[in-house]
Amino acid sequence: METTELLKKVRKIEIKTRGLSRNIFAGEYHSAFKGRGMAFSEVREYQFGDDIRSIDWNVTARYNHPFVKIFEEERELTVMLLIDVSGSRDFGTFEKMKKNVITEIAAILSFSAIQNNDKIGVIFFSDTIEKFIPPKKGRSHILRIIRELIDFQPKNTGTDITGAIRYLTNAIKKRCTAFIISDFIDENPGLELTLSIANNKHDVVALKIYDQREREFPPIGMVKLKDAETGKYVWVDSSSRKIRKIYTDFWNKQAVRLDTLFKKCGVDYVSIDTREDYVKSLMTLFKKRAVKQ
Repeated sequence: METTELLKKVRKIEIKTRGLSRNIFAGEYHSAFKGRGMAFSEVREYQFGDDIRSIDWNVTARYNHPFVKIFEEERELTVMLLIDVSGSRDFGTFEKMKKNVITEIAAILSFSAIQNNDKIGVIFFSDTIEKFIPPKKGRSHILRIIRELIDFQPKNTGTDITGAIRYLTNAIKKRCTAFIISDFIDENPGLELTLSIANNKHDVVALKIYDQREREFPPIGMVKLKDAETGKYVWVDSSSRKIRKIYTDFWNKQAVRLDTLFKKCGVDYVSIDTREDYVKSLMTLFKKRAVKQ
């Protein structure tokens, strides 16, 4: 992509997503993703209703009057985005392809992070780790991430979510909040164990992005389909009710499998249709998490 065109796209994404993160997500993000713990701030005189467990006995003995310790939340987080850049992200039958929605959501999360003084990093993955951007703060860092989201060209087309999660666990030593943004078209049997291990160390959130035509097949006659990840072609008679039912049943089976998997691993998740208003879906997820905190 030409530099001028790329900069225009980066600016367009920045204007849209920074505004959303500032005006809509700021409070919800802060409530949904807590800091690392509580840090000592100061002492003050005991007031009626204070928890006696917070009394600072050393200061109390010195002044012969009860004082309590005041703690504040350690707000700073490290946020990691695990971005699926496999071939299937290029699919889309309506206004946006899956990769466009992934880009916008990733940008919103990035701006929400830096507005809360959090670090943000990215792992681009296909069936291998394509690129790792270490977590940092700052607008220039966010713009670099957006440029990569728009213009990144992966070497491979397959998908290995398990490998990406293992890389996260090994690369990020301290606890972080990790968003896996993918269509989750990957049936690796090792995903459950890997996801459980990662979620014990980190706070993992799954965002599944899909297109309506992956869920149901319209009756439009004989269609030549290509698997974006393997490159294989197959002819399908979409006018056949039996074929369409097999197609829909397969989708529903995979949806149930993922739903069961995420719940078993204790991972919060949401499914987002490329036609939907993803703002509403993210807000619902954030509010759900805030209640659980």
